Amino acid sequence: MMHVEPWAWGALFLLGAWHGINPAMGWLFAVALGLQKHDSRAVWQSLVPIATGHVLAIGAVVMLAVLAGAVISLEYTRLVVASLLLAFGLFRLFWGTHPRWGGMQVGFRDLTIWSMLTASAHGAGFMLLPILLGMSAVHGDHMAHMHHSLNGSAGIVAVALHTFAY
Repeated sequence: MMHVEPWAWGALFLLGAWHGINPAMGWLFAVALGLQKHDSRAVWQSLVPIATGHVLAIGAVVMLAVLAGAVISLEYTRLVVASLLLAFGLFRLFWGTHPRWGGMQVGFRDLTIWSMLTASAHGAGFMLLPILLGMSAVHGDHMAHMHHSLNGSAGIVAVALHTFAY
């Protein structure tokens, strides 16, 4: 049985809230869309496609983690995730540049796709994996036998909680 620490749920919520209030996380496109349409309601309406794109990006990573956890041991999965996060961080630090093509004239479908691609490119789902993999650790006398993987229902709840806070 999976034991979930309260700090993990709080961390998922706080990471989502940080993404929601941080002006660099989609608000610029929301405001630009409102200015483009000359309607302040467009700013609030654009939050739906931004959140939808975000949930698609993190949901895909969590789904892959759940599927991988069914065939790969938890210890090996943690090592792979840590390596991927480190490699991705180094890549973004030394070689990562933002694409220069495209413009600001977008609709809600384009905004959803942009949000999903941006969240994927910035590693949004991978950011949640250390917390989710920590949630799947077995506590008790049998700590050496950590063969349990991330539970699919816990992954769905985690994505929903993170997105709600977002």
